[in-house]
Amino acid sequence: QVQLVESVGGSVQAVGSLTLSCAASGNTFSRYAMGWFRQYAPGKEREVVATVNWSGASTYYVDSVKGRFTISRDNAKNTAYLQMNSLKPEDTAVYYCAARGGLVGRRTADEYDYWGQGTQVTVSS
Repeated sequence: QVQLVESVGGSVQAVGSLTLSCAASGNTFSRYAMGWFRQYAPGKEREVVATVNWSGASTYYVDSVKGRFTISRDNAKNTAYLQMNSLKPEDTAVYYCAARGGLVGRRTADEYDYWGQGTQVTVSS
């Protein structure tokens, strides 16, 4: 069992920056690939934003955030991060971190086993 606790999001102006963190419980963090997802409205599908494999060496980004967002992890601290730069109003969403048993990240929400509570990110123009 893994519990994920996300940092508080926030409200920023366009072109601003924000970094989210996701702290995991337990001592098996390195056995999980991690992903960040976002949900634009309740009931809408969660969209993958970025994924990282167990070591941090392999990452994936959805096209809309490439060059602006960076996913990373620190296995010694049991924490994953999502650094968001050059934010746009269309990045406004609830952001979730997720963990899946397995070494490789996947792009669909159904493939993840554990989820954080979600944190609101609002970008104003």
